[in-house]
Parts: sequence; C-alpha cells; structure tokens
Amino acid sequence: MFLPNASALDEKKTDEDKKKKAFKDIEKWSLELMPEAIRDDAVISSQEIVCRDPECSPIDTVVLIVFQSGMDGSIGIPSIASEVTKEELRNHFPTVEVLEKWHQGEVAEWPPIEEELPRLRFDVSTRVLCRIGPDVETDWTPGTITQLWYSEKGWPHGSYAPYKVKLDDGRQIFAPGDIDQVVRRLETEEKG
Repeated sequence: MFLPNASALDEKKTDEDKKKKAFKDIEKWSLELMPEAIRDDAVISSQEIVCRDPECSPIDTVVLIVFQSGMDGSIGIPSIASEVTKEELRNHFPTVEVLEKWHQGEVAEWPPIEEELPRLRFDVSTRVLCRIGPDVETDWTPGTITQLWYSEKGWPHGSYAPYKVKLDDGRQIFAPGDIDQVVRRLETEEKG
C-alpha cells in the first residue's frame, strides 16, 4: 500500500493556505481601493489563470469586479497571487471614473487602449546583432528577436523596450533602443 510522504502533504497544504490568504488579501485590498459610495454594491473575486501565450507571464492573477447594479470588469496582474502586493494591485486598479461607469452599467475600457506604438525596424524572428557591452567595435553578439515592445514586471506603466532578443548563447535580453548603436540586422542574412 502506498502512503504519501507526510512532509509533501504538509507542504502542499501550506502552499494552498498561502494561496487562499493571498486571494483574501487581494479581495480586501480591492474593496479598500474602491470608492466608498459604490463599495457595498461590489463583489470581488480573485483567482490565478495559466497563460499559454509565450508572450505573457505563465500565471496571471485575475481580479473580477462584479457590480450587482451594473457591468463587470476585471484586472490582470502578471504574477502569482502570493507575490501580488497592495502597491502592485493599486498600479493595475481601474480609475474611479471607470469603476463608477461599471457601477452605472456603462461600458468602460480597462486597461485603457494604449496609443498606437511606433512601427519598429525589425519584426519577430529577425536575426540581429545586439550590443552587450561598452565597446562599440567588439561587444556584439548574434540573436533573434522574440518580442516587440517588451516590458517587465516592475517597470513603470507604459514603459517598453523595442525588442526582446534571445541571443545565440541562450541568454534573453532586451534592446533599450531601436537604433543601430544598440541593435542592427545581422549582415550575413541581410545579403542572403
């Protein structure tokens, strides 16, 4: 007869308890961030979802806001629930105007649609040389562009690097500018 390892079961229970506590904290903080006049009409629920898109985080925490008298809305935060802080939730939380529109049954876009970003010189899968050090002549290594308009957790809202690049040596980097001094087309493939 197989008996599961007691420490593994305890660890799994601890992880589940940690996740439940994180969800409760997120839901409590969400209500605190909501205007008092509409708070009692809101039901908040949070959960983790798995993203299978290679351009998003593997797990997002989603906060669903349901108004009994209006529209529903949601917030996506690119991290597991136990890593979400009150500050991070505040940075992703809808504005008072959006919350009031949802409460009144009106459609309001959240997050707002970003202004169209400028067209970049290269597309995903383009082979490039990336500057990886201070020497303009020698500090270059080849790679492939894997993402356009890359952003990382912790960057200010609306901050992007033009390219995320997987270098041939396996490292993942980003190019902070779309200029030849930072990233340029790999010459051998340019001629081919």
